[in-house]
Amino acid sequence: MTVMRTRAALVETTGGPFVVRDVELDEPRADEVLVRITAAGICHTDLIMRGRWPAAALPMVFGHEGTGVVEAVGSAVLSVSAGDTVALSYRSCRECTECRAGHPAYCLLSDLNMRGRPAFRLPDGSPVHGGFFGQSSFAGHVTAHQSCVVPIPAGLDPVLAAPLGCSVQTGAGTVVDVLRPAPGDVVAVFGTGSVGLSAVMAAVALGCTVIPVDPNPARRDLALELGAADIAPDRFSHAIDTTGRPEVITRAIGGLQRRGTLALVGIGGKAEIDVMTVMTNGIRIRGVIEGDADPGTFLPRLIDMNLPVQKLVTAYPFEEIETAARDAAAGKVVKPVLTFR
Repeated sequence: MTVMRTRAALVETTGGPFVVRDVELDEPRADEVLVRITAAGICHTDLIMRGRWPAAALPMVFGHEGTGVVEAVGSAVLSVSAGDTVALSYRSCRECTECRAGHPAYCLLSDLNMRGRPAFRLPDGSPVHGGFFGQSSFAGHVTAHQSCVVPIPAGLDPVLAAPLGCSVQTGAGTVVDVLRPAPGDVVAVFGTGSVGLSAVMAAVALGCTVIPVDPNPARRDLALELGAADIAPDRFSHAIDTTGRPEVITRAIGGLQRRGTLALVGIGGKAEIDVMTVMTNGIRIRGVIEGDADPGTFLPRLIDMNLPVQKLVTAYPFEEIETAARDAAAGKVVKPVLTFR
């Protein structure tokens, strides 16, 4: 078996920093694709999970918004070939009832994205875990599961392509394929990070009146630059919560018009709802993972939408991943994207 060496950003202690080290990885298994990573977005989920990952599965390589070029494919892979430009998204089994019904975001084996497995090695042979969302794209080369890999146009800027696999897909997919607002509908977006602003862009593209709700004036200003409206309507027909915060969810429910819909896309804990408000107003509350999107079909549609993703992105050299992560956590940037030489 061929062994290659690359660079990867390791989290070595729960909640610890990203540390870039030399690692080794084997050639792809039958259902895997070897990808040379050209860019990788840092998602809020990466930052949350490095603070929760069990010590027994460390060191770990995170990252799940990769893009790059295929260098080799396993014997069972038919969807891509060496030389193809690809974006990487989440993993699914493709065999359960949800996957066969066209909803792989709710795969009955969705824990595949969070299991991790020995995927790299340090030069001394010590195991390094990977397989995060089937890819672990905070590395110069990865062996990604075939279900994660989506062909994209070769000329697409990798810095703009990388976020499509999760944050942009989640925000835009929630609008386009879950809420499905009509032109002129009022859509409130609570939380204007990369997911929320992607929802703003998609709703604007559909001709909706979009209301950004965020305590950060710079983020609200960016939403306005992207086409959101600077008004405060009494009611809105659709709402998206990206925060996962109980008080924000309560506010969103309180602002919905009768038979309005709230989509919950933010990672959170428990939230109390007023049952009578929801019941008497016919309000629908819908949980959404990854925009309810099948990456293989949705990412090409997303590329065709030509959303101004460049307004969200700040590029960093891969070696500066810890700086990029800190800037993201502090709200200094919306979507940091790592670039690889």
